[in-house]
Amino acid sequence: MLANQSTASSNASDALIRLSETSTDGLRKGILPPEFGEVQPELNGAVVMMVDDEPSTTDVVQMFLEEVGFENFVTCNDSTRAMESLVNERPDVLLLDLKMPGVSGFDVLAAMQTDRHLKHIPVIVLTSTADAETKLRVLELGAKDLLAKPVDPSELEMRLRNTLAAKAYQDQLIAYSASLEHQVRTRTAELEGAQRHIIRCLARAGEFRDNQTGKHVERVGRFAGIIAKRLGFDSDWVEMIEVAAQLHDIGKIGVSDTVLLKPGPLDPEEFELIKQHCEIGENIIRPWSQEARTQAEMDALAALARSPIIRMAAVIAETHHEKWDGSGYPRGLAGQDIPIAGRITSVADVYDALSSERPYKKALPLGECLDILRDSRGSHFDPHVLDAFLAEAAEIVTVQSELMD
Repeated sequence: MLANQSTASSNASDALIRLSETSTDGLRKGILPPEFGEVQPELNGAVVMMVDDEPSTTDVVQMFLEEVGFENFVTCNDSTRAMESLVNERPDVLLLDLKMPGVSGFDVLAAMQTDRHLKHIPVIVLTSTADAETKLRVLELGAKDLLAKPVDPSELEMRLRNTLAAKAYQDQLIAYSASLEHQVRTRTAELEGAQRHIIRCLARAGEFRDNQTGKHVERVGRFAGIIAKRLGFDSDWVEMIEVAAQLHDIGKIGVSDTVLLKPGPLDPEEFELIKQHCEIGENIIRPWSQEARTQAEMDALAALARSPIIRMAAVIAETHHEKWDGSGYPRGLAGQDIPIAGRITSVADVYDALSSERPYKKALPLGECLDILRDSRGSHFDPHVLDAFLAEAAEIVTVQSELMD
């Protein structure tokens, strides 16, 4: 029943009041967004659920709360159906008795904590047993407040309004956080899309110097993605290497046309010049802090340097001519020391070079291309990567037909 005299207040309610004060301080300090200062929750429109095995108690509580303006109530006098009612009704606040037959208030609190939706519903415990041990236990089980029966009507109203106000702020904070996350995801997707488009444009621009259609870089990217998928990489990584591999030869921008477009074999000096395109490409792609003139530019370059696709593209540009046996260039890496993205792109690049016409050679038939690749298994190419390529040869040829020069 309700009484005219208030009982001793609990530490939980004091903490709740402090939380409300903290929210106000947060507004003054600019921690929360400005719109939080305009929150005026419709407390009287809140759904108040009461779980108590005594109908007389819930009737009296509802009568008082109606007198002070509350309108929406859900009453449950059978505690065995409390969880079902909570799931169906999703109230804004729960007034919960502890000592009930069948399912106690402790049981209800414990069950609510296991449900990701119900655990956020604030609970005010109304109980005739308000000793220190009981208070501690209900607080540990997630209750926001505890009032001893008989309950003072004015105190119940105050505690209920404070609890609902705190929940209103919490709900808005959750909604605001979700909105920010959505905006971040949207903006990130836009930036990633723009970044990938620029990478493709840059790759085609570099390829136009010795391939007027620029299809070589697209094919190498697609081949690399097919190999990566066969090797078991996840879809994000597969998509990333499809784009990053297109920049493998961007360093050729720094190679003389006399060497790049020579219609015949290169002499040793010319070959040394062509080999430089790996390091040139890595230098082109990887951001350098020395280029920044302001702190904002330094921050932007630092963020770009952390981009997985940019890091992968730089690695591929530098290492796609390394060989499994260590006889490649520019660093003479061998075996597992060669990054996997470089090993994959190496197979894709060599196959496309063999099967495409260039200023210095005719395209080779498919069978001859595959034989050359097999002969280089374990010397030029990582055996595992080459096997993945050969296993997907049919799809490789299909893509090659779609992207013919």
